[in-house]
Amino acid sequence: MIPENIVFGGKAAPEIASFLSGKKYSQIGVLVDENTERHCFPAIAGAVKEARLIRIQSGEERKNLDACAAIWRSMTEYGFDRKALLINLGGGVIGDMGGFCAATYKRGIDFINVPTTLLAQVDASIGGKLGIDFEGFKNHIGLFREPGLVIVDPDFLFTLDKRELRSGFAEIIKHSLIADAEYWPVIAGASFENQDWRSHIAHSLRVKSRVVQEDPRESGLRKILNFGHTIGHAIETCYLNEPGKRLLHGEAIAIGMICEAFLSTKKTGLTAGEADAITEHLLKVFGKQPVDMQFAEKIIEITLQDKKNYQGQVKAALLSRIGKAVYDIPVSREDIYNALSYYNSL
Repeated sequence: MIPENIVFGGKAAPEIASFLSGKKYSQIGVLVDENTERHCFPAIAGAVKEARLIRIQSGEERKNLDACAAIWRSMTEYGFDRKALLINLGGGVIGDMGGFCAATYKRGIDFINVPTTLLAQVDASIGGKLGIDFEGFKNHIGLFREPGLVIVDPDFLFTLDKRELRSGFAEIIKHSLIADAEYWPVIAGASFENQDWRSHIAHSLRVKSRVVQEDPRESGLRKILNFGHTIGHAIETCYLNEPGKRLLHGEAIAIGMICEAFLSTKKTGLTAGEADAITEHLLKVFGKQPVDMQFAEKIIEITLQDKKNYQGQVKAALLSRIGKAVYDIPVSREDIYNALSYYNSL
């Protein structure tokens, strides 16, 4: 069941206009980066004629306090009060950071998300997690707050290049692996070029929404959504400022899922055959990006800051079988090193 605050399949402009109808916001801001201002804002401009554009630069490396200060400064200079609205038009960075800035500006103003990447449409814009990176740690500062509306318009996918589209596919694959074994053959049985994105978006919205509704604050079941992310996030963070090696979120998560599927065969009963099927499909879609083992210790150190950890123990979400995830599984430094070594050996 998709929550009422998520609208899927409609055109963004009329959905925004419908949302604004009858509401009396004092000011409206639209947060964009250089890509969404050029490729996506024209599609909604008619619905927000009086809006102020707030511009940031694209990229995960700019998801930080300096960018937040620029957003807060713009809202302050425009005279936004507590009855203002912020529309976040973009991918996961804009949704996470824009929501965080809105939720903290004058103790909180309304915001809505219009996700424009596949990654944001199937994952980042859903569930009310907001935050920024801090001191090299991903999503280290943040809070939970649901947007007033999430408008998922698949037409925005036409603005994406293949690499960005593929990055979002990683989260679609994850949703099947953790919660829906019957959907796995639908994904694995088609080439990347022949995937049905509209169906996949709807499926991911249902899976993630169901999990979030049962555990909105990530005290239990919601942790399964982190499959592939304990190691994947650490790899993404490690390479963020390495010239020529930077990975998109989904590319790092694909590596993380292979590593954590390997650990699942050691710890939670995933069969070797299932792990091989997962690995084969991920390598077919994403190829192989060898992990430089000189960074292994740094990657391990980053996992020690994972938000799911407890009392200094790394806790991962792993698979007991395709379609079934378990959480709070202890993972040692040696386990992580062995998983990275396994990935490099493929």
